[in-house]
Amino acid sequence: MFMRLVQVRVKPETSAELSRLYNEKIIPALQQTTGCLYASLIQSIDHPDESISLTLWDSPEHAEAYEQSGIFQRLMLETAPYLSDSSEWKIQLSKDLTLEYVPVPEEPIVKSYKVTATAGNRTLPTEHINRLYVRIVSARIQPDKIEELAQLYASEILPVLRAVPGCRYAFLTEGVENEAMSISIWNTKQDADAYEASGLFDRLTKKVQHTFTDVYQWKMAVEKHSSSQVSTSDDLTVQGYNVITGKSFR
Repeated sequence: MFMRLVQVRVKPETSAELSRLYNEKIIPALQQTTGCLYASLIQSIDHPDESISLTLWDSPEHAEAYEQSGIFQRLMLETAPYLSDSSEWKIQLSKDLTLEYVPVPEEPIVKSYKVTATAGNRTLPTEHINRLYVRIVSARIQPDKIEELAQLYASEILPVLRAVPGCRYAFLTEGVENEAMSISIWNTKQDADAYEASGLFDRLTKKVQHTFTDVYQWKMAVEKHSSSQVSTSDDLTVQGYNVITGKSFR
């Protein structure tokens, strides 16, 4: 399985229109695309102007074929009116040959990930999708520990998550620059918060933190022997998203 994320910044006043477009045009287009298994539009809890289109595919070849077909570019053109402009401006000549400054649309950030461990025979959510909550945990991994992380996630973490109340689905992905992301889908944000507050998340993290980068290991060692917190570019990050709309095609 393969995951594709398209991250955009949305004008606050157009979020409802973007949701409607995603539901009425993007989901049907993806449903008719060979190899697409799931699509959802999710909105950041901490940054409401940030939205992500999360899609799952049978293979990277199917996702690549979709992008090469021109469908992705056409859909992005339709979303352009709802997206924020960047801080850059373009200078161009108007029809009367006077200079004018035109805002440059914010470019979407597209990232792709290989799914390395998933919830076995558990199926993706197919009902009440627009009420769900997505939790994304990302970390940088030592290159020679990526396979070990996938094995530990499958044997030590997924079985526990399956038993946590409210957890509907979970999987591990691997991206460029040795980035790993654990994606879990929950009935509600309250269910995910209760899981983290219980201490279970910290206990599961300890099972795999030895696979994190040397920079992260250094950070943990410093914090263990001092009272100060250390921030690095390799820190474990946890982000939450509300599912605005979506559909499973399986």
